[in-house]
Amino acid sequence: MPSINVDSIQGDDTEASDMLSMESDLFSKLREKSKLERHLTCEERSFHGLHTDSPPPRAPLKKLQPLRIEEESVSSGKNSCANTPKEINISESNPMVMEAWAALRQSLVYFGGQPVGTIAALDTSEAALNYDQVFMRDFVPSGLAFLMNGEPEIVKNFLLKTLRLQSAEKKVDLFKLGEGVMPASFKVVRDPVKKTESLVADFGESAIGRVAPVDSGFWWIILLHAYTKSTGDTSLAESPDCQKGMRLILTLCLAEGFDTFPTLLCADGCCMIDRRMGIYGYPIEIQALFFMALRCSLVLLKHDEEGKEFIDMIIKRLHALGYHMKTYFWLDFRQLNNIYRFKTEEYSHTAVNKFNVMPDSLPDWLFDFMPNNGGYFVGNVSPSRMDFRWFCLGNCMAIISSLASSEQSAAIMDLIEKRWPELIGEMPLKVVYPALESHEWHIVTGCDPKNTRWSYHNGGSWPVLLWLLTAASIKTGRPHIAREAIELAETKLSKDWWPEYYDGKLGRYIGKQARKLQTWSIAGYLVAKILVTNPAHLGIIALDEERHTKPVLKRSASL
Repeated sequence: MPSINVDSIQGDDTEASDMLSMESDLFSKLREKSKLERHLTCEERSFHGLHTDSPPPRAPLKKLQPLRIEEESVSSGKNSCANTPKEINISESNPMVMEAWAALRQSLVYFGGQPVGTIAALDTSEAALNYDQVFMRDFVPSGLAFLMNGEPEIVKNFLLKTLRLQSAEKKVDLFKLGEGVMPASFKVVRDPVKKTESLVADFGESAIGRVAPVDSGFWWIILLHAYTKSTGDTSLAESPDCQKGMRLILTLCLAEGFDTFPTLLCADGCCMIDRRMGIYGYPIEIQALFFMALRCSLVLLKHDEEGKEFIDMIIKRLHALGYHMKTYFWLDFRQLNNIYRFKTEEYSHTAVNKFNVMPDSLPDWLFDFMPNNGGYFVGNVSPSRMDFRWFCLGNCMAIISSLASSEQSAAIMDLIEKRWPELIGEMPLKVVYPALESHEWHIVTGCDPKNTRWSYHNGGSWPVLLWLLTAASIKTGRPHIAREAIELAETKLSKDWWPEYYDGKLGRYIGKQARKLQTWSIAGYLVAKILVTNPAHLGIIALDEERHTKPVLKRSASL
């Protein structure tokens, strides 16, 4: 087991040192227990069903009604989770959950004696690179786990520190970024001589490909909304600094320009898929996060003179964005058949094939992948191009944010159930399906050796996505999907030291460059486990449909 240098994480706070020392002892004992299990022979592993060519059989379970999320006004000061227990009972009897909590606390980063985030991974067996930093998107499942466990101060500290970094000057090769850009990550740098500590942020100048994160600002708003809903504390969101921070993020996104679409134009590498993977244009992940952040902002923005101006812009954009995504990004069997018969070179307002998509561009795999009942939001839509790949984060977030209608949400879950081996496999959950191979991999990824077929972002399986799948499953009244996925993950995650990702068509193999003790794999599991145990916690994350974001559809939902 890789050693964990607690002193380098916690600083000089005595009380925190005692707490982390206790957690470290528990963590070490649990890892020793897991070591014994790792020495199972191949025959024993096969006997226990850990490595099979297909997922274990799934018994049909009764589907429940979709969970209705009661949208309370945050300004009312009511805590939507006031009746939920502060401590999660499952941690008292489940060794794996206890181990996950111990590891999560080990990952805490301290600044000024207070926890301000969690590092990306605790694995010290390899060079740290940027895995010793606190990533905006990585911290979200950690923050949600702490909120659901009644520990909001960590999240509050994180929100305030990243807000402080937003105002820092941001330059990449002497070119200045927009004022509202949130950092992709930050780290605490300590000077032992001067006995000082400082926060150093990365806005993309140190990232692969030097791409600024588009998703960071959205995740910040979403987490601020979750904090407010969970605690009932409106003072943070209503503070002048937070109000200004939201307005700066929204200014970047709502600016009018040359684009004729309400979606956001983005470069490759601007989100969770942070390497070249052909998502340039209007990736579904960014559009779903954008929609979610806009809806959260509607709740959080004050109705003062400045706030009302943004609220009006948000409502107009939500209507246009919702219509655009539901109409042009949605794909089900009927729509696939329509595209198959599309005519090209159509002009005027009467054009059916508005984006001039070529029917010959339909990939062969799609016809077998699309069930009669089911559907999903495609990866990208732009002139003469539709990326038909299935992306997990974007589709799950579309359900959670209610970008997807109730019918579309049900269709997405239908697709997941019908394509369980492809999307879930032996380790949930495919980040994208299918993988790019051969000549297409050469052209789209630039021969990226980390994104080879069925690895990393190119069809790899990411345990962190469990929390998104779980939230979507509960919201649509299908918690059995989440339970089965969690049970699959529990057969391997702890034994494999909580890897960052898995490789292979079924997710059978630990990723060839995956870090162990990956914090968001740990936190994603915890959030999923908490949600299936107490679905009321979904109220701090999910949003119900609203009239002004529910345009009439012109194209079919799932059959």
